[in-house]
Amino acid sequence: MIDESPAIARAGDLLGKLRTQIARALVGQAATVDQTLIALLVAGHVLIEGVPGLGKTLLVRALAQAVSLKVARIQFTPDLMPSDITGHAVLDPETHAMRVVRGPVFTNILLADEINRAPAKTQSALLEVMQEHQVSLEGESLLLPRPFMVLATQNPLDTEGTYPLPEAQLDRFLLKIDMRYPTESEEVDIVTRTTTDQTGDQLPLSQVAPVLSDRAILALQTLAARQRVDAAVVDYAVRIARATRDWPGIAIGAGSRGPIALVRAAKAAALLAARSFVTPDDVKGVALAALRHRIALSADAQLDGRKPDDVLTGILEATAAPRL
Repeated sequence: MIDESPAIARAGDLLGKLRTQIARALVGQAATVDQTLIALLVAGHVLIEGVPGLGKTLLVRALAQAVSLKVARIQFTPDLMPSDITGHAVLDPETHAMRVVRGPVFTNILLADEINRAPAKTQSALLEVMQEHQVSLEGESLLLPRPFMVLATQNPLDTEGTYPLPEAQLDRFLLKIDMRYPTESEEVDIVTRTTTDQTGDQLPLSQVAPVLSDRAILALQTLAARQRVDAAVVDYAVRIARATRDWPGIAIGAGSRGPIALVRAAKAAALLAARSFVTPDDVKGVALAALRHRIALSADAQLDGRKPDDVLTGILEATAAPRL
């Protein structure tokens, strides 16, 4: 059922145009795009995991260009320092006073590229940024611009030269997106695009036109926050998250940020579908992305070759959804 209110209809139209513009650069990956937009609509952060070459960085660049926002990119490396992210204070030779030099984190969209190639100390520099949307430098709290979101990319942890992200930082990400290989037809399209009248191997961004401004995004975020959520849907989200805490095969279940992430993401999913109310299917649709990084499997489950998504799918099948 489509909500007929003008604001919801307008939001659905704008988000449809945004999808179209991103698709001019990124072939396929519809689920990944939708989940990224869900995070944008609720001012959440996204961790995108996938093998190299699937278009993780391209997605971020296409999104930034389509929303006319300031974007900054940090290439995470083993020698990257926290001050390289947040900024630092230097002595001004003219005034002989300390002057704050702001780091690349002062932007609207921060691309933390290959975030797991830097050690935990450097990764943790983003904790305050992601939670409080501010940076503390020289005893002063500097607010980040709005809207703001971190889009981090990560190679699988079994890749050489990577470090696991601290649990506290993983919990700051609203969603963890598992970027899959394209389908055969999509891959044919990718090869055709990148080998036709081009000297490099990158998909062009020149066709991506801006369709949203920062003010429009803030308005959409306000609209998403006002989505109606029935008490039974909230209870459903809580029951799913609580089931992870004593489910066979799970050593550590989701904390309270788990059900909060489920409801926040479900609100955005409803808006993306041009509805002003959240359904149980909205919760179920975002559950894997919202919870897969908030649980830890037991040693036995890992030895059996089970993945977080396998266990979470079992929980979703066993948890009764409310009838509204």
